[in-house]
Amino acid sequence: HQVKIRGYRIELGEIESVLLECPGVREAVVVARQDAPGDARLAAYLVPAARGAVTAEAARTYARGRLPEFMVPAHVAVLEALPLTPNGKVNRRALPAPAALAPSSAAAAFVAPTGDLEQTIAAIWKDVLRVPEVGTHDNFFDLGGHSLLAVQVHRRLRETLARDLSITDVFRFPTIRSLSTYLSEGSGAAASEEGKERAEGRRTAMQRRRRTERPG
Repeated sequence: HQVKIRGYRIELGEIESVLLECPGVREAVVVARQDAPGDARLAAYLVPAARGAVTAEAARTYARGRLPEFMVPAHVAVLEALPLTPNGKVNRRALPAPAALAPSSAAAAFVAPTGDLEQTIAAIWKDVLRVPEVGTHDNFFDLGGHSLLAVQVHRRLRETLARDLSITDVFRFPTIRSLSTYLSEGSGAAASEEGKERAEGRRTAMQRRRRTERPG
């Protein structure tokens, strides 16, 4: 099944095939959801081979290592079972909305932004991502962010903060805490090899996407 999101044609079956290769995944279904007008996003629903065999974070990380950024699901949920129709097929319409699947562990780990800089970044994130709250350790891309939204965040941060900030920095520091630390103390305080590799991977995916496919 092929869908079109942000001008790019995406084969859902290709994403499902990658997720089925992820260790601990027994079943995988990917759909395009439009829970907000004009904002279609990919959502993946997984059934683990055994309880606790896979987490949403692990599956998303696995997908990011094998798919371009625009094909990585914005939301990943681990379910005990997929809803079925009377004919035994997956009932895609009965799949729960991602907003209803926030794990309790995430709520327990929530840390509210503190200080003017963190609160300013958080306000921009909430507006761009259309979410009610963001914690200092929440990952921009795990909250549904993608390259086009990152561009919006970059533009608004530059306008609001009047600081020298590159679009690469938004990818390198995908949490409010890491980005605010970078802006306050410089790259040496917040940079890590892992962050640099992650940013490079996302930039490469964006460049590859632009070369191979254009919005139609």
